[in-house]
Amino acid sequence: MRKAASRSVQILNPNDHSSFSKFFSSISFPNHVDNAVLPQSLHGQLIQQQRLLRLLQACKRAPAFEEIKPLHALTITLAAYSAQPIFLYNNLISLYVLQGELSTARKVFDEMTQRNVVSYNTIIGGYSRNESAEEAWNLFCDMRRYGFEPTSHTFAGLLSSASLKLSRGFQLQALMVKSGLFHADPYAGTALLSLFGRNGCIDELVCAFEEIPQNLVTWNTVISLFGNYGFAEDAMFLFRELMRTGAGLSECSFVGVLSGFASEQDLELGEQIHDLLIKYGFDCEVLVINSLINMYVKCSGICLAEKMFETGCVRDVVSWNTMIGALAKSERPSQALELFLKMSVVGVVPNETAFVSVINYCTSLQILGFGEFIHAKVIRNKIESNVFVGSALVGFYAKCDKLESAHRCFDEIDVKNVVCWNALILGYSNKCFSAISLLKRMLQFGYRPNEFSFSAALKSSLVFELQQLHCLIMRMGYQQNEFVSSALITSYGKNGIISDALIFDAASNEPLLVVPCNTIAGVYNKTGQYHKTQDLFSLLEEPDIVSWNILIAACSRNGDYKEVFELFKHMQMAQIYPDNYTFVSLLSVCTKLCNLSLGSSVHGFIIKTDFKLCDTFVCNVLMDMYGKCGCIESSLKIFEKMIDRNVITWTALISALGINGYANEALKLFREIESLGFKPDGIAFIAVFSACRHGGLVKEGMDLFWKMKKCYGIEPNIDHYHCVVDLLARYGQLQEAEQVISNMPFPPNALIWRSFLEGCKRWKTAENQESERVNLKSEQRVHIAL
Repeated sequence: MRKAASRSVQILNPNDHSSFSKFFSSISFPNHVDNAVLPQSLHGQLIQQQRLLRLLQACKRAPAFEEIKPLHALTITLAAYSAQPIFLYNNLISLYVLQGELSTARKVFDEMTQRNVVSYNTIIGGYSRNESAEEAWNLFCDMRRYGFEPTSHTFAGLLSSASLKLSRGFQLQALMVKSGLFHADPYAGTALLSLFGRNGCIDELVCAFEEIPQNLVTWNTVISLFGNYGFAEDAMFLFRELMRTGAGLSECSFVGVLSGFASEQDLELGEQIHDLLIKYGFDCEVLVINSLINMYVKCSGICLAEKMFETGCVRDVVSWNTMIGALAKSERPSQALELFLKMSVVGVVPNETAFVSVINYCTSLQILGFGEFIHAKVIRNKIESNVFVGSALVGFYAKCDKLESAHRCFDEIDVKNVVCWNALILGYSNKCFSAISLLKRMLQFGYRPNEFSFSAALKSSLVFELQQLHCLIMRMGYQQNEFVSSALITSYGKNGIISDALIFDAASNEPLLVVPCNTIAGVYNKTGQYHKTQDLFSLLEEPDIVSWNILIAACSRNGDYKEVFELFKHMQMAQIYPDNYTFVSLLSVCTKLCNLSLGSSVHGFIIKTDFKLCDTFVCNVLMDMYGKCGCIESSLKIFEKMIDRNVITWTALISALGINGYANEALKLFREIESLGFKPDGIAFIAVFSACRHGGLVKEGMDLFWKMKKCYGIEPNIDHYHCVVDLLARYGQLQEAEQVISNMPFPPNALIWRSFLEGCKRWKTAENQESERVNLKSEQRVHIAL
């Protein structure tokens, strides 16, 4: 419809027939509709109604609220409500529903003096699409009360509502069977399948599918439902059955079956479907291309997905979003930003999904500059008020310690939800600021906190706030939630109220869930109650990987080294696959035992199991293990192969070099840390002091000690003083060692005195031996002279 129609609204007067003439002449119709529709020249009421109906139908092709209103006015002007036929008002209701103007549609419906089944179907469908299932159900009841028989469109409209209760779905199914529509018409039956699918009623879905008449839409619906639930084999079986029926295939058939492929094992089936859709000529349908890209992302990683994206003959914004999201989660996240920038260059306007993916990438790597650049583009595209984009920005700035910016982004969101509140609460909690005031504001504004809200707020809560939060959690019924109870236990433990943290174990009448149980076991480990960790583990019916890791760590810390490897064996028998934390505990035991062959075997097992497990965390522990077992070559080899290094990596290598007598190399490596952008921490200083002690580099070690606070801003602790005193005492500088001890800001411990006294003993013994040697030589000379 042309824009002239909307402009004519300003001069449209129900009492001025010439204004209607101008309005009608400005509207473009199909060939069978006359452009010059002049009400005063029409002969007969039937002609008026037919032409008005054509106007309403023409408006449906591109409905606009400004164009519907004049037609509504014209309908009223031409005749009273009682005189106009029902179909005109049914079309008006349909137009208002299409525009989302449900209140206006309902007003037209209520003012109708006569209604038919179509009137009810239209308004019921409108409420259902708007997720107002209760109002749709009330209208359905009124419809039956007034004697109207529901049709397949009535049932389909109600069943399509995502908020319809399952119990009412069963009632509608019974009515459909009673009326004969269930076995006669696939339209309503297909909507019933969708209801069962949304509620996870797979058995009911299969039974209904076997009983209703089946057409292509029905097949596509059930294939998609099985695919979305991850039943790839069942979706593939149904797809084959559809092909055998000869009903034909549509793009929705391929999209449905592709949605079920989600792992590497499904790749071969996915490639078969890819070949088949090329054969059927669907390889240029953008919906199918997007499903293929998504399938390759989930089944084979990013490479084949990239190839599909580059070679596909069509793309839309969804194609770009899928690739950007996949790259952001891959090993090459920087390419997500590159693709996002390229997207704008080729003329594809990024939507909210693309912005959220790129912002999340910046959040994960805490890249403030790029994030602010993306924020500027968000403002330029005028979507900063979108709740999804705004929530992502809040999370980004909170992670980058920019709480003021996070709060500004939060304030700019027009319609807030629980997610954006949670993002802000988590940001404050991560910075150790109390978030309970935000939680109170959230409640005051009418938002109901969920488990993530409470878990985030508990992270930074103080003792008195913790007790208030605990009461609120109990009032709102979240105490039995795994995540909330786990966060409560952790918070009690963090605040030093260990007895209250462990009371969850004693007070529980039922077996604890896995997550809270793991948290309690962690508290037991921190307090050295390793036997209680083992007792707690024995009560779990299905321990997860975290449970196994906590138990293995408990045995490792308790010195039960043989038990550690026995547990590892049982863990594999239970088909629980080890992760990085498992291997770190195993390697720590090898280090404590100084068992090079056992450590090498664990290293080989890691590579055999999954090379990706050799991340920075594991490689640092491997370097430490090889260094302490005397195999410095292996430590160096691992270091050279590492791509992502941190200050712990450098510290581990410095320690390994120092232990194995390469003190000068260790000192040289320490000096390289700063030039590479790493700031040495307190542990790095302990490692370099130990290296100086092993290599006799007293002067170099003392130079670094005096620079610790002055140049690096690190206050020496008891361990640093112990290393320095041992360095001085070991090489005979006892007066300097004594001076360091006397200048310590805190009393020396037993280890410091032990190192000092051992030095005194060593050098006193050396002096006595030298004196005895001099006396012996003197006696020998006297004896020769005599």
